[in-house]
Amino acid sequence: MILNALILALREIRRNLLRSFLTVLGIVIGVASVIAMVMLGDGATASITDSLAKLGTNMLILQPGQERRMPGADTNAPSFKESDIDAIRSEIAGITAVAPTATKSLTAVFGANTYITSVVGTENGYFTTRDWTLQTGRLFETSESRGGAAVCILGESVRKILFGTTDPVGSLVRLGSFACEVIAVLESKGASTFGMDQDDVIIVPIALFQRRISGNRDIRTIYLSIDPTIAAETIKSDLTSLLRERRKLRTDQLDNFFIRDTKELMKTFTATTKTLTLLLGGVAAISLLVGGIGIMNIMLVSVTERTREIGIRLAIGALEGEVMTQFLVEAVTLSSLGGIAGIVLGLVIAYFVTGAFDMPYVYNQTIVIISFIFSMAVGIVFGFFPARKAALLDPIEALRHE
Repeated sequence: MILNALILALREIRRNLLRSFLTVLGIVIGVASVIAMVMLGDGATASITDSLAKLGTNMLILQPGQERRMPGADTNAPSFKESDIDAIRSEIAGITAVAPTATKSLTAVFGANTYITSVVGTENGYFTTRDWTLQTGRLFETSESRGGAAVCILGESVRKILFGTTDPVGSLVRLGSFACEVIAVLESKGASTFGMDQDDVIIVPIALFQRRISGNRDIRTIYLSIDPTIAAETIKSDLTSLLRERRKLRTDQLDNFFIRDTKELMKTFTATTKTLTLLLGGVAAISLLVGGIGIMNIMLVSVTERTREIGIRLAIGALEGEVMTQFLVEAVTLSSLGGIAGIVLGLVIAYFVTGAFDMPYVYNQTIVIISFIFSMAVGIVFGFFPARKAALLDPIEALRHE
């Protein structure tokens, strides 16, 4: 019976092709919108996760002052000292690498090429904490780090602008008033979550930075790589206690430093994008209800148009359930065809939009299945009333209908 009803439904849809297309258009748009929005949200989440992972894995970031989002942040808090670095290395369990850093913008010059870039003074632990590998060359030697030798490591963006296709290792680059020897080039990381070019950097030993660039021994940022087997909260608590003691803070004073956990940043960003995805998906799903109302409207029209046909079927022995099934199957067929078309359209839109915004294309099978089931459910819900109206027609009155 279901197969026969399906054949009749397809025949009726084909007979009124344009009307059927306009009827399911709301379903097509609704399903396509839901799938596109959810998959774009998944792509944005994956992009943010990947960008944050490039900052460094299992990493804590120490900075003086209070977090900027807090009112009354103490921007004049004292910088960290080298003795703080030594204390962290010796007294905090679970720290696998420490990288004190200081940053300043300088003009780099090689031959006729000049470029303003960020110069970072740090130690070899920086490459561990930031999960950065070398494309060519070597890291700083111990004597170079301690003595502040005039050596540097280039980011890929700086290498391209200053050297083009030439291998820069062994060449001299002028930074401000002094020249330094290029000993390595970093592997490219691309743009960060916030759109900044991570390859736009030159790295020098921190002793050289303090003596020749900043003129002081201030350390404004410390990157810490932590053991993933030890709870980050435990390490953060130990760090807080140590730094409060070293910075001589009373119990009634707020911390004049803060600790950022990259995993917490990742959780915050992904939770935000997922919430926005659900919100946009929910808004898009409203159009499915509009499409369902369109199906109910057309099915009611169809019942009116086919009143005599229904009367003849009932008069020759068709049961009310068979008539109801026929119209219900027709409504579900319409909504299902709209759901399939919407799925295809939504996947195509998501593919091209993620490509345009340079986001990963994340295929979400769950939302595709849910969207199709929901489109069928719309056909059942909104097709039930017209189908029941057709089944309850009086055969005699139906045969009299003109």
